Amino acid sequence: MAKDKDISLRIRPLDDRVVVEPLEAEEKTPGGILLPDTAKQKPQRGRVLAVGPGKLRDNGERIPLNVAKGDEVLFGRYAGSDIEVDRKEIKILRESDILAKVVK
Repeated sequence: MAKDKDISLRIRPLDDRVVVEPLEAEEKTPGGILLPDTAKQKPQRGRVLAVGPGKLRDNGERIPLNVAKGDEVLFGRYAGSDIEVDRKEIKILRESDILAKVVK
């Protein structure tokens, strides 16, 4: 958990961007078949580490984001930019690249 805090402090997303830590790819299919590394799909689920202040309107007002730090989200397979911080893979996405929030 301490590493999550370090990442969010070092990277501050701008405008309507969101920093997401992808969750690990499934190692088993729902039927119980173990998947080798080459057959695993890119993760499309992640946890929000940091959010920007919101998109700036023409009148200078900010539009707040619909996601918050700690939310679990679904995003497109090839959405956003992949970067590495402290040997940890993270994604920077626009809020519009997020498809849904996972509700538990």
